[in-house]
Amino acid sequence: MTKTTEKPVLKKTGKNGGARPDAGRPAFEASETERNQVETLSGHGLPLDQIAVLVRKGISVDTLTKHFAEELVSGKAKANSQVGRTLFQKAKGGDITAMIWWTKTQMKWSEVQKVEHTGKDGGAIAVSSVDLKGLSDTELAQMQALLTKANGVKE
Repeated sequence: MTKTTEKPVLKKTGKNGGARPDAGRPAFEASETERNQVETLSGHGLPLDQIAVLVRKGISVDTLTKHFAEELVSGKAKANSQVGRTLFQKAKGGDITAMIWWTKTQMKWSEVQKVEHTGKDGGAIAVSSVDLKGLSDTELAQMQALLTKANGVKE
């Protein structure tokens, strides 16, 4: 007769741990200092992977985007607002470069160069055609050889 032993059944307690209470890594909690840091770095235009390296001793990009989504968006928006305000003030102050940039990007102005091709005295361009149906094969071959020579292509 074989003796079987039953394994004890461990019940999970809570939603974030293993079989023991308080098992596993604690949930990520962002500090106010980290939130300000992420917002500033995002506003300076750093890519997500570089921002993630600078938070604590480095966090994953997934953790960054999960816990700092608002700061990532607001940092960029605040920076864009400051740059836009400065550009607008320069344009209002008469800075020609700023004025041109503003009109092209914000007012959708563009520089258009209109090029028209016309014939003699501004009329239509004359197009003519040549009927080669009456030529023999020998004459067509001679014409082809002349055109090739005139175009500088060696046979």
